Amino acid sequence: MIRFFESDPYAPIQYTYEVTNVLYKHKSRFQDIMVFENPFFGKILVLDGVVQITERDEFFYHEMLTHVVMNSHPNPEKVLVIGGGDGGTVREVLKHRSVKKVYFIEIDEEVLKVSKKFFPKVACGINDRRVEIKCMDGAEFVKGRQSDIDVVIVDSTDIVGFAKSLFTKNFFRSIKNCLTENGMFVSLSESLHFHKDIVVDVQETMKSVFPVVDLYTAPIATYAGNWWTFSVGSKKLNPREIRRKDKIRTKYYSSDIHKSAFLPKDMYDKLLKRRLGW
Repeated sequence: MIRFFESDPYAPIQYTYEVTNVLYKHKSRFQDIMVFENPFFGKILVLDGVVQITERDEFFYHEMLTHVVMNSHPNPEKVLVIGGGDGGTVREVLKHRSVKKVYFIEIDEEVLKVSKKFFPKVACGINDRRVEIKCMDGAEFVKGRQSDIDVVIVDSTDIVGFAKSLFTKNFFRSIKNCLTENGMFVSLSESLHFHKDIVVDVQETMKSVFPVVDLYTAPIATYAGNWWTFSVGSKKLNPREIRRKDKIRTKYYSSDIHKSAFLPKDMYDKLLKRRLGW
């Protein structure tokens, strides 16, 4: 039996997957890319030895990364998606009828090609007429941009290598500057189980830039620690409040999930003071 051993840079344990077939393996300009099949999860996309998505559970991540801020914003028309070359976040953004334009910024063009070929149900929105694709560094795209984006969603790899540029104070300042008056921003921020200090570091950095910062979570079976976090920054709006009632088709996200995903106030305060007992 062939097995894939994940090389997560932060996890204290190692995840292992049975491999029934390797469909693709290549090194792009930026990273190692692999697609293989697993009897339970189906096709799996791996970048630099770390699982990014699986056919079976990708919707948990993409729905929660996208719909919380999209439904907290009163009228998101222009959306910026940075990373997420598999296309899942773009697919979810396009479910909202208010959306008129999506800037899709992915540094590695090879990931786009691989995703369209092997994950067509995930990448199904990439060719939508509202989507403008640019293969470049997302930090460069937002630098100097002024107040024309309603929602920014960062769907990056782990906070290592070239992805580090998407978690700096300068990047967060650029994001804030490019947002409209009601603008909102969300990014993955690792696991509350395995990477608590990283979660707090991201929150603290965002708090030095955004007037409103919060944290919510979702269960992701194939991400290290399984209890994944998402950090939200806003110019003025509370992301816990749902302001839109679009009837979008989802498998996991709902208004009840939206409200319960945010950490209770006392738990959140303890986290920021680094007093959570685990």
